[in-house]
Amino acid sequence: MSSLEPILSQGVGYGMILGISAFFALFMICITWSLKRYSHELQTAEMFTTAGRSLKSGLVASSVVSTWTWAATLLQSTGVAYRYGVSVEMRPVCPIILFATLAVELKRRAPNAHTFLELVKARYGPATHDVFIVFCCFTNILVTAMLLTGGAAVVENLTVIPTVATVFLFQLGIVVFTLVGGIKATFITDYFNALVIIIIVFVFAFVVYTTNTILGSPRRVWEILTEIAAERPLEGNIGGSYLTMKS
Repeated sequence: MSSLEPILSQGVGYGMILGISAFFALFMICITWSLKRYSHELQTAEMFTTAGRSLKSGLVASSVVSTWTWAATLLQSTGVAYRYGVSVEMRPVCPIILFATLAVELKRRAPNAHTFLELVKARYGPATHDVFIVFCCFTNILVTAMLLTGGAAVVENLTVIPTVATVFLFQLGIVVFTLVGGIKATFITDYFNALVIIIIVFVFAFVVYTTNTILGSPRRVWEILTEIAAERPLEGNIGGSYLTMKS
């Protein structure tokens, strides 16, 4: 339990969690109903798992942004950047670029595949396929646990709602709209999540680099980081700088 005074009451916290979950669930139910009524879209097993293979690049790109913005992105990356400088923030760029390139090539070479594990089995055989299944299962468990516990920790500090309750409530809306709309529902939800993320990034960027009284400009941010490097040099970096990628 946090020792800080909560910003919001428990009632407001529960209302936000349940309200947002209900909003997205009802929104996706309405979209699914509209597609069925006006576009004559049938919710078959193929449509449920692959969205009829009709997803455009915009939805896929927004899903990548939303999916990769998880607890480690928001919480862990800021901590390591504070301790080791901006160079650590460049490391996730490499796997993202690699993943995007491989995803495009994967889609081009195997347009009818449901998951990349099908390609692993076809290319490397059942033994390698089984190994990758284990890796993927543990990765999904890890990512899901990080998302739930990371979000629950934030909500607990804001509203003092117990972590266990938050973890269970977080999943309600997601389960409902996924059961109704399938993978297309998750992609559309990712689109709106990415929109919110981009808006928040722009707001923070403009506040930090234009209107903030302490920072207010890129030059001032650079000066402060230079002063900090002189006072508390970062061990292992050239000149103790927080802005270098050399060690």
